[in-house]
Amino acid sequence: MADGPRMTLQTMLVLEELLSDPAKRRYGLELCEKTRRPSGTVYPILARLERDFGWVERHKESAAEHLAQGRRARYSYTLTEKGALRGRAALDRAERSRGPVADVRLSAL
Repeated sequence: MADGPRMTLQTMLVLEELLSDPAKRRYGLELCEKTRRPSGTVYPILARLERDFGWVERHKESAAEHLAQGRRARYSYTLTEKGALRGRAALDRAERSRGPVADVRLSAL
């Protein structure tokens, strides 16, 4: 297994958003909105970062939170310490070879 994920544009955008505030818990749909990528792209990236690399932790809402609102439990995601360190390094390497994510993001819209 590689030391980190393949740095696709989509992975770079998700990591960049997570790294903007590594300790903040984010819902998947929030990441979809911020990255302007569909859930079918963002959720597999989050799952891979959690399962294969240990860079992301998933947190399930308590029963009290979702039952009070009459909906299913939601998950939030945060970077692990390892994810923050290795994610920033991987993103820096990718940006040096491809250009800044902000530039890539603007050209992708």
